[in-house]
Amino acid sequence: MKKVGFDFPQVPRKTALFEAEENYQKMMAEKLDRPYKPIHRSNFGQYDMAVNYITSVLEEAKAVEKVAVYNIDHMAQIEFSGKDAANLLDRVLPANIKDMRIGQCKYTLLLTEKGTVVDDMIIMKFSETKFVSVINAGHDITDSVEIDGQKTEFFSDADLILRHLKDGEDVTVKDISEDLVKVDVQGPFSYKLVASLYGKEVLRNRNDSNKNMGYFTFNEFSYDGHDFVISRTGYTNRWGWEMYIPVAIAVREFNRILDAALDLGGLLVGLGGRDENRISAGNAGLPLNGSEYDQLHTPVNAPLFNAAIDLQKSFFGKEALVKSLETDKRMVIIISEGIVVGRGVYLNGKRLGTVTSSINSPNISQEKREFIGSQRKSVNGEEGTAAIGVAWLYHNPYQVDEDGNDIVVDNGEAVRIKVEFYKEDENKTPSGKPVIGYISGDGVNPPTAPKALKAIEKL
Repeated sequence: MKKVGFDFPQVPRKTALFEAEENYQKMMAEKLDRPYKPIHRSNFGQYDMAVNYITSVLEEAKAVEKVAVYNIDHMAQIEFSGKDAANLLDRVLPANIKDMRIGQCKYTLLLTEKGTVVDDMIIMKFSETKFVSVINAGHDITDSVEIDGQKTEFFSDADLILRHLKDGEDVTVKDISEDLVKVDVQGPFSYKLVASLYGKEVLRNRNDSNKNMGYFTFNEFSYDGHDFVISRTGYTNRWGWEMYIPVAIAVREFNRILDAALDLGGLLVGLGGRDENRISAGNAGLPLNGSEYDQLHTPVNAPLFNAAIDLQKSFFGKEALVKSLETDKRMVIIISEGIVVGRGVYLNGKRLGTVTSSINSPNISQEKREFIGSQRKSVNGEEGTAAIGVAWLYHNPYQVDEDGNDIVVDNGEAVRIKVEFYKEDENKTPSGKPVIGYISGDGVNPPTAPKALKAIEKL
């Protein structure tokens, strides 16, 4: 069978909006009266991606309180079509694909035989015979290459799923990413922005125009003779949308979206700000594939586990996953006086686990920062900042109720567990002076994404 995945690129790829980002950088340097400097870029999923623009990561991370725009064109869209497409996807993926409604989005995972994570994704159902999977950067490559003198194998999500295709099944799989450009618009002013550019009707429920779109649904609409897709989803757990724009007009529409965002006090946000936004998303944050999700960890006790996995059906990797259900392992949000990625988490001298992501955040309230008890002047006060992060713990720090659920709120107050973060050697032996902080039962920001759109449609 011919592979679907691309060959490994010799140099990092550029998104369709690369030049538009460069123009934005020059324009914002003039607007903000700051010296022009090259965009801070990094190789992410074999794409040359912006970490931040003329503004800092902290400035960009704050934008989601109004409206944030993200160039997410490095993510891929894979189309599965044919009368057996639903059967194939349902057989491989842990979410219930067969019972999806047309116009519904569903978050799910691609697992290994060991129940660990290859990738996480969103599936959209366009018809009974057509689904589109939105996958992470770099998961569209199938190749064998030598990196730093070591042979490395890459298998795209599409090719891994196709391994489960049965003889005679009618399924066609193709990468449609080059036809679409993905741009995300998130934050309370996102409704106003989208409605002002494309009309309120594109944000209505596809089955009842008197209602707004439901959470985790998508619409298809035409604008200026081109077909768009817009989903009420996003990686921030704030109100917002992900847009799939035809490549022929993508630069023009990206610029229109940016102009509208700037008028509303928003910004274009790079990978750094997006990382903060997903860690500060809701009470539990959101895991990142390659950091919290990988082929070493099962997703048990991670945020969105119940949304992504239906244990009442069969799927690839289920047997191993079920065996790990009783683990004490869980994913938590931490708030600390400084960045602690890679450090061990200790409670009263006992090692609980490891911090997998950590970044400075402008979105932590003064009360939550001062609860750390830090002596650092940069942490406390109205203008202070601290770090947020995600950690995998192998010993549960929370008490549990009679049903076995973690008690993260007690007498109406979020449970906070003070811990220390130590550097460690290869044997996990701690050393040096610890950074202090705590495990946060209520995260950083309350989730708004699932809440009714009437709360923001008149802003």
